[in-house]
Amino acid sequence: MTFQTFKHRVLAVALFMMASVSIQAQQPSMQSLIGQSLGKLSHSTGEGANSAEAFLNCIAELKRIDAMFPDSIMPKQQMALQMLNFAVMNPHAPQTENLLSEAEQIITKMEQMKHADLAPDQSALNRTLSDICTLRGFLYMVRIVQNPAQNGQRYYIDVMQNYEKALKLNPENQLALQLQQKFLEGMKQQTGE
Repeated sequence: MTFQTFKHRVLAVALFMMASVSIQAQQPSMQSLIGQSLGKLSHSTGEGANSAEAFLNCIAELKRIDAMFPDSIMPKQQMALQMLNFAVMNPHAPQTENLLSEAEQIITKMEQMKHADLAPDQSALNRTLSDICTLRGFLYMVRIVQNPAQNGQRYYIDVMQNYEKALKLNPENQLALQLQQKFLEGMKQQTGE
């Protein structure tokens, strides 16, 4: 009789394990969720209100993904990036100031994260730190776009230092390269060189 009870318990544990594996297999991965969210954004961006609404919807989805994976840096990185993209395209929209403030908080939170999962892999850690510097530089760049006369001198050095640091940590950081190039082009236009 005890053997029968033991057999039922083993069967129950086996069924429980199979069920939990099955449930986890059905849950989409963080990367696929982020990809789906960004995919919707790329399909609906254009000019005007539809583009702004698409960014705000994408940011809301990324916030939900971040809540599902609070210890991961990727949702935070994408959320800050999309907030900054919205802000640079809509520098005077009513939502911009709140999004910039929130993006700054996210970047600060990312800087304070331990990155323990990346510690043994120095190149992955450098890429992550490079991405953080890129976002910080982009934040300052958006501030300049909002008010070039007032913020140009104030944030110019911060933008350049962050992009240079990002590229020193990861010379192949395409976003840092592109943003640095756009920034330098914009500054040449502003100064008339």
